[in-house]
Amino acid sequence: MWLNQYKKTFVGMQLVIALITAAVFFGMYRALAPTVSFFLVLQGAAVAGALWASRIKRRVDPHAR
Repeated sequence: MWLNQYKKTFVGMQLVIALITAAVFFGMYRALAPTVSFFLVLQGAAVAGALWASRIKRRVDPHAR
C-alpha cells in the first residue's frame, strides 16, 4: 500500500522539502505566496512518488503489500 511507502520515506522527504522550501523562501526575497505554492507542490510530489513506488513494487513482486 502506498501509505506504507510514504511512512518509510517520510522523515527524509520532509527534511529535503523543508531545506528546499527554505532555499526558495530566502532565494525569492522572502516572498511567501510562491514559497507556499512550491511547498504544496513538493508535498503533492511526495505523495505521488509514494503511489508510484508502491505500484512499481507490486508490479515487480505481486505478493508484496
